[in-house]
Amino acid sequence: MFNKVLVAEDLDTINIAVVQALEKLSISEIHSTKYCDDALLKIKKAIHDNVPYDLLISDLSFKNDHREEKLSTGEELIEAVKKIQPDIKTIIFSIEDKSFRIKSLFDNLGINAYVCKGRDSIEQLQSAIERIHNNEEVKISNELALTLRDKSLFEIEAYDISLLKSLSKGLTVEDISVEFKDSGISPSGNSSLEKRINKLKVYFKANNNVHLIAITKDLGLV
Repeated sequence: MFNKVLVAEDLDTINIAVVQALEKLSISEIHSTKYCDDALLKIKKAIHDNVPYDLLISDLSFKNDHREEKLSTGEELIEAVKKIQPDIKTIIFSIEDKSFRIKSLFDNLGINAYVCKGRDSIEQLQSAIERIHNNEEVKISNELALTLRDKSLFEIEAYDISLLKSLSKGLTVEDISVEFKDSGISPSGNSSLEKRINKLKVYFKANNNVHLIAITKDLGLV
């Protein structure tokens, strides 16, 4: 089993539950923190002392308080950690259930597992830890498996994301055309943009632009 694990979680009750779950797995050294900046400092110090962490378990969302933080999300934390310790194992333990965002964590940050907080989630977290330690594949909790089987969800291009974000800001096609031209994004013509928007509405079965933005927000695209 892993020897040294760090938990980044700002809610005391969940933090305690995760630590207790780790203790049941006979992990010898368990540290926890409520802040992403502190988590990164702990990992840096562990590397410096030549006793690095084996596993990082982190939430995605951290509430702001009186402290000014450089890292404010679990995504930012893992990205920073991977730069200094690429081989560390990582698990996201979060209430987030937007499939596109979760998929991006695997594709862009290379996380080892994602467990959605909820009923039986502590047991699922323990199972994920054991499977990762045994080099067995584990990615998502049961609640998300069905949603993520829809591979078409992840065929949306970066261009489409930019277009959807511009629409979500209330920009007209004419405004977006100017914005895209200024940013060097192509195609940027009104006709091309309208065709792309119509394609997205068909793709997501949206009745209009407002409906399209609502759907894609629910999916975590914008």
